[in-house]
Amino acid sequence: MLDLYDYPIVVEIPVAWGEMDYFHHVNNTVYFRYFESARVKYVEAIKIEEYMAKTGMGPILGSTSAKFLAPLKYPDTISVGIKSVKLDSGRIVQEYGVWSHETSRLVAKGESTMVFFDYKKGRPCDIPEGLRENILKLEPYLAETNKSTETA
Repeated sequence: MLDLYDYPIVVEIPVAWGEMDYFHHVNNTVYFRYFESARVKYVEAIKIEEYMAKTGMGPILGSTSAKFLAPLKYPDTISVGIKSVKLDSGRIVQEYGVWSHETSRLVAKGESTMVFFDYKKGRPCDIPEGLRENILKLEPYLAETNKSTETA
């Protein structure tokens, strides 16, 4: 079972009236904005902007998906957690959890892949070493996960 404490980055977001759809629950597309808000806090925490400014290399969203577990309605506030579950040479696979404060339950899960990209050369690249170090400082368990996948 997912727990909010499993996530190194958590953001709180109020649910807006305008996010609801015809069926009186938050529209599915809005969850991707929630994921984006958590992802922005994550990239700020690992200081990606510094590396992008120095190297011209940074992340680009390669894919994202969501699984909806329960309806979310206005008024509510949510907590959105993000953590990395896989760190490869040129990409990070991340997981999201969305919790409703009103119902005290997990209402959605998601996953995304950030691919690192050399914007000067216009092609994918490896994660710069200093940035990889910042990721491992935030999520030290990835070092062990990485070792087990490298030897498999």
